[in-house]
Amino acid sequence: MTQTATRGRHRRLRRVAVPVALLAGLALSCGSSSDSSETVASSESAGGADQVIDPGDGGVYQVEIDPADFTSVIDNPWSPMVPGTTWVYHALVGDETEEIIRVEVLDETRTVMGVETIVVHDVVSDTEGRIIEDTYDWFAQDGDGNVWYFGEDTTSYDEDGTPDEAGAWEAGVDGALPGVVMWADPQEGESGYRQEYYAGEAEDMGQVIATSGSVDVPTGVFDDVIVTRDWTPLEPDAVEEKTYARGIGLVHESSVSPDGDEAVVLVEHQPGG
Repeated sequence: MTQTATRGRHRRLRRVAVPVALLAGLALSCGSSSDSSETVASSESAGGADQVIDPGDGGVYQVEIDPADFTSVIDNPWSPMVPGTTWVYHALVGDETEEIIRVEVLDETRTVMGVETIVVHDVVSDTEGRIIEDTYDWFAQDGDGNVWYFGEDTTSYDEDGTPDEAGAWEAGVDGALPGVVMWADPQEGESGYRQEYYAGEAEDMGQVIATSGSVDVPTGVFDDVIVTRDWTPLEPDAVEEKTYARGIGLVHESSVSPDGDEAVVLVEHQPGG
């Protein structure tokens, strides 16, 4: 899920993630209807360099999707997506704001793999207002309250305005598969989980590393937060930690990579509904 440092930071920002029960073998399944579809993908990159996060699936990712078990109403307390909700983040290098990220839950849906997903619009701009990336993400919640990520329609722009759609993907197309990005009951664990899968383009993984503590960001001090560690074999030297507050979602992200340390902080939040 990375092209440039900017693109990588923003895309990982959208990965709202945490596990419910660290499912055995990380074979994720939703529902058991005969109308469900089961898909298996082999991840060659999973067997590559030493992994920061091991999803425990031996490089073979398997999910069973039953559209009847999903809804576009997302009320997971760690990742609520009510239409009209907006978040504004500042991406910082040191004390300097380099980018502004605005995220809005639209009152729109899109059908992916037979599932009605809600559409979330993300726009990344520099401090002068030039759009760097414009993305539409698709999420749905299963019957247990876990939030799944079904893909994105994304366009990034070079300094001269040249568009680039690299990194766009849709679950069910060309072997791409959805993943869980926020579990209903996040628990710390040594195993990881897949947040998405599209070979060579979208292979983010997550791991819950804390279910308590507090964080201080411009919008306030939040207690009893959830902290995850995120990583992708497509950019193995970059590791991020994300902090989520109940009723709001992502409030802070820090990343360490060969390009330097960075942070993303929530500076404005407007509930929808």
